[in-house]
Amino acid sequence: MTNVSQPSVAPREGRDADRRPALARGRTILGVDPGLTRCGLGAITATAGRVVRIVDVGVATSSPDTPLELRLLQISTVIDEWIDRLRPDAVAVERVFAQSNVSTVTGTAQVAGLAMVAAARRGIPVELHTPSEVKAAITGNGRAEKEQITTMVTRILGLASAPRPADAADALALAICHAWRSPAGRPVAAVATATIEVDDEPSGPAAASPANGAAPTAAQALWLEAERRSRRTARRVAPARGSVGR
Repeated sequence: MTNVSQPSVAPREGRDADRRPALARGRTILGVDPGLTRCGLGAITATAGRVVRIVDVGVATSSPDTPLELRLLQISTVIDEWIDRLRPDAVAVERVFAQSNVSTVTGTAQVAGLAMVAAARRGIPVELHTPSEVKAAITGNGRAEKEQITTMVTRILGLASAPRPADAADALALAICHAWRSPAGRPVAAVATATIEVDDEPSGPAAASPANGAAPTAAQALWLEAERRSRRTARRVAPARGSVGR
């Protein structure tokens, strides 16, 4: 059977059906940190001013002793349940890269595919985010360690305790990254193949700051600093125009 562990966190919004009206005021985003043994799931809402709040967080697990097809079925069932229960407006999945451990990357890619298909079947937009993109968005450092990500996710969401294990925090980080970096309403085909874009326009909370000059929220301030660092790093590594593929 699939085990779903849900770390102790601050009171969650939107877990009951009768609280759905509160969620309707913002976008609900489900982050999926794919893994065959542990698949992190984290949902947030992003409201006016790009303020983010936790909705739910957990980890779906499957045993290595279980046949592969049943492990995939177990993880898929949990992903389906989360999507049907939370009805997210978007699903953010970690982009899988080749690793030396073929078995691990294969299982991770398979679970990522399950999440993408589950969302597509329901007409929900999907966006893939690279680990470095998420790290830069959350911490301002594209090479941040997992513990740094957990610490920043805890601060940004104002949680009473850190989400555990790290897979749960990573799923929330994916959702936050999507909320802060991705414009709403992009076609599914466009977001599914999206890459990091570098420009001079603010794409985080700064883009939605109040026109009256009100002070940014704590989450917005964190984003502003992360955005500056991320943009500087991207410019250093970005190839010159017309040089790609040469």
